[in-house]
Amino acid sequence: MSVITVTKENFQSEVLESDKTVLIDFWAEWCGPCRMLSPVVDEIANEKPDVKVCKVNVDNEPELATQFGVMSIPTLVVIKDGKVQSQSVGVQPKNNILAMVK
Repeated sequence: MSVITVTKENFQSEVLESDKTVLIDFWAEWCGPCRMLSPVVDEIANEKPDVKVCKVNVDNEPELATQFGVMSIPTLVVIKDGKVQSQSVGVQPKNNILAMVK
């Protein structure tokens, strides 16, 4: 499954109303650690069809970043049934991210 770009316009339908576990990557183009994490997030999107993987560019969607209390990026948030299950800040190894979405 490909990575979905989430905006405030599609957040409700893509994230809150999703019947799958949702992994959101809060990132920005200028962020070096975000660029390091991005291929890992893309791999998870391809390997885990039961998980919806989304990315939120914090420069384009500051309201969503504020809603989730994102102070540093990259930040990963896992949402299931419309509720935050877990959250992590900084580059994470793939195994840690997979553990978050289980």
